[in-house]
Amino acid sequence: MAERFGRGVSLITTGFSEAIAERLAAEHALLAARWFSRLNDLLPVEANEVFPSDSLLDHIPSLIVDISTYLKAPEAEAIAANTQVVNKARELGKLRHEQRASLHQVMREYQLLGSILMRFVEDESIKLTFTPTPAECVAVVSRLHHAVAVLLQETVETFVSLYTLTITEQSERLRQFTRMATHEWRQPLAPIATAVSLLRLPGLDDAQRAYTIDLISRNVSNLVDMTYKLERVARLDDEADTPSLQAVSISAVAAEAARQIREMADARGVQLCIAAGMPSLIVDVGRLELALVNLLSNAVKYCDPAKETRYVAISADDDPGGTCDIVVRDNGLGIPAGRVADIFRRFTRAHADRDGIDNIAGIGLGLAIVDDCVRAMNGVIRVDSREGVGTTFVLRLPCSPGAEAPDGAPTIAAPGSD
Repeated sequence: MAERFGRGVSLITTGFSEAIAERLAAEHALLAARWFSRLNDLLPVEANEVFPSDSLLDHIPSLIVDISTYLKAPEAEAIAANTQVVNKARELGKLRHEQRASLHQVMREYQLLGSILMRFVEDESIKLTFTPTPAECVAVVSRLHHAVAVLLQETVETFVSLYTLTITEQSERLRQFTRMATHEWRQPLAPIATAVSLLRLPGLDDAQRAYTIDLISRNVSNLVDMTYKLERVARLDDEADTPSLQAVSISAVAAEAARQIREMADARGVQLCIAAGMPSLIVDVGRLELALVNLLSNAVKYCDPAKETRYVAISADDDPGGTCDIVVRDNGLGIPAGRVADIFRRFTRAHADRDGIDNIAGIGLGLAIVDDCVRAMNGVIRVDSREGVGTTFVLRLPCSPGAEAPDGAPTIAAPGSD
């Protein structure tokens, strides 16, 4: 029997569920757009900032079509047993985890989807030229609720499992960090305790007393410096302390990083060269700035006093593959060949032997902080260093959160390579 309903579309149906299923399938794109528009009203920020790619809008229309198929023939296959549908829901859970959504937000999205679908069924029922029986209405509503509930469960279970894995990994990193920090704190505390004991001894002359006080002062300064740096490392994964992603010019971030270490550079006669017209990125500005500050500080600290002209330069170029290379190059001391492979490990210092020669001090956290920042921005680092010539660091970052992440861990170039 031919029935006409909803926007003049003519369909041959055998019942209410088939008619509604056909309308859902026909209007799946419109319903997905309506869902996205409603979601915009609920979010405190622009939806495009939450969904930086079209992936979400690829999933939702497809799931609506799957729901319509289930409504039309629920006896053919239980929706929870449909591998294709379940995989789509799981992919959605993975996507929302990668986009750092909250569990509440994921559940609210499905609640909103269910509400829109129910309203659509209500509106289309009114347009029918035949009246469905109460049993048919209850059956369609029940199936619709069941389908949305199954998809929600699969999405949430995937989302929660990935979130739990992230927490487990962060907890393990915290345990390792605590062990390392405890070990490092003990080192300056031991000479402080010894020096305090020496000050209590009778008969110390002025020179001995001054030396002992200086020893205490240096180690206390090291403790304070270490505490501040450890605090910054601990905050790297703290979302409450992390600025929101935003589009920013690399030139502006580099200029701010250079401003922070300008006094140190001037004191050592190092020129800071920031290229003009560098590209823009959608990036965590706080992490990028922290990485550049540490790279510039390191380069200034290990400048070569024997060279008449000393410099650190920052430049950047877009890559056709959706990534951007930020290059920090200096003509400093360079890294000894035997220490290059270890420079990104925490509490590792490539030039610890030069402390007393060039008035260089540190605790070996700078490059570890850079590594943590770049990884958190979904990027990788490459380093090429030649002792006596200089060092080049390349930070390869995605141009936007939706871009494909570059592969690999930090790359160590062979000493002397181009």
